[in-house]
Amino acid sequence: MRRLLLSSVIAAGAVLLAGCGSGSSPTAGASGSAVLSGTLEVFAAASLKESFTRLGNEFHAAHPGVDVVFNFGPSNGLALQITQGAPADVFAAASTVTMQTVVQAGDASDPKTFATNVLEVAIPVDNPAGVTALADLTKPGVKVAVCRAQVPCGAADARLFAMNRLTVHPVTYEVDVKAVLTKVQLGEVDAGLVYTTDVHAAGTRVHAVPIPAADNVSTAYPIAALTASPDKSAAQAFVAYVLSPTGKSALAAARFGPP
Repeated sequence: MRRLLLSSVIAAGAVLLAGCGSGSSPTAGASGSAVLSGTLEVFAAASLKESFTRLGNEFHAAHPGVDVVFNFGPSNGLALQITQGAPADVFAAASTVTMQTVVQAGDASDPKTFATNVLEVAIPVDNPAGVTALADLTKPGVKVAVCRAQVPCGAADARLFAMNRLTVHPVTYEVDVKAVLTKVQLGEVDAGLVYTTDVHAAGTRVHAVPIPAADNVSTAYPIAALTASPDKSAAQAFVAYVLSPTGKSALAAARFGPP
């Protein structure tokens, strides 16, 4: 009897020890899934601001322990920050070429394309220059804003002009699409080349001159968890959320195309 009692005590002790895991292990929720926590730093292209802000809020609602903090800006600038050691968990770029600079530096691996985008001409509501087509950007006196050449949207602008054999003389080269859009909204230029998602996000503050699909160019958006992320579980969970049907639905609502 004493042997049976001693065996029971030892077994109970083993169960208690098994329940006291390492503090670094994820906590299990009521459903048995890992409970994520901490602050998630997401570096994302400026054109993703509206859609990713929505996804960040939804991700936080699903994982209340995670605070999602965004750093939006030109993809090339964000990539440079990452390769120079800026603390970040996830990178979402507006260009596969830009993402590859981060991958080649060893700061990310296995990026996934989650969306595509196309260009559109944004014009002020009163359209003072009478811009009605892409070719109108070549007319004398039409003030045009584009992105800088090293930014993904600037590279797309150059491809668009070359493909359509257009010679355009922009009056300003901006750091990203949001800066171009601001120039249009303020009436400082007659037209600006941005992504169709940016025109949609601006609502009634600008008008759009669509570019026929056959004459347009597209850009792909890759995303990856970063190698130096201090919380890879949360980083990978956010990437998976963007790639999920819920993420795709939010991106489609913002006028992004499928990958």
